[in-house]
Amino acid sequence: MRRRTALIALACSAFLIGNPTHAKSEGQEGLAKEAQNPIANLISLPIQSNTNFGLGPYDRVQEVINIQPVIPIKLTEELNLITRWILPIVVQPDLTARGGSTTGLGDLNPSFFFSPAGGNFIWGAGPTFVLPTRTSSKTGVGKWGAGPSLVAVYSSGAWVLGGLVNNIWTFDGGDVNQFLVQPFLNYNLPNGWYLTSSPVITSNWKAPTDNRWTLPLGGGVGKLFTLPGFPPINTQVQGYANVLRPQAAADATLRLQVQLLFPKG
Repeated sequence: MRRRTALIALACSAFLIGNPTHAKSEGQEGLAKEAQNPIANLISLPIQSNTNFGLGPYDRVQEVINIQPVIPIKLTEELNLITRWILPIVVQPDLTARGGSTTGLGDLNPSFFFSPAGGNFIWGAGPTFVLPTRTSSKTGVGKWGAGPSLVAVYSSGAWVLGGLVNNIWTFDGGDVNQFLVQPFLNYNLPNGWYLTSSPVITSNWKAPTDNRWTLPLGGGVGKLFTLPGFPPINTQVQGYANVLRPQAAADATLRLQVQLLFPKG
């Protein structure tokens, strides 16, 4: 819970501080649009807090903090390799009691997108993996897995929109056959502000048909700003309600993100 409190404080202070060292508005908005593109040719370090409410019969709260660096590698003048890593830190409550929880690492999820250099429309495709890095049986699957992943991004004017889709199967045991699609929609406003929605829609193909899908609806607001001595910082807060969910899934999610950006040049 200390990690969640610290991240909330950092995100809230970011919104309150605003932008004391203004870059030019156009450059700031351009960088905000790059930050919204998961396969931009831009090194970044997002730290994302997902607080999931209403789990189990006792309405417990789960916390998942994703550390997810994005590192692009230039292969040729026309082709980039975008590497994206997600390491979860999980606070998993005991769903059979009103108290008690387990804190530990989840399973590492690296993805590799081969992305042709382009203009307003950019796409990337490649493999995604699951590595058994969990520290507890309650914080991850603990199996090796892999599958295909595809992302596409279109940027025009104030809009940045697109989506990411993948499916992962486990090698040893076959317990996981998980589909994920994450559409994203961003509308950029002056001075680094933007409106955003990027729900994570999932399906567990191993589950019964009526207990398979998680469908969140919602969105939020973000802002990119700079502070003396720091790289540009992209912050956002989003809220989602799961209008369709398995029995064991959360009712709603609060997502906070702080993203450090490292522009080239």
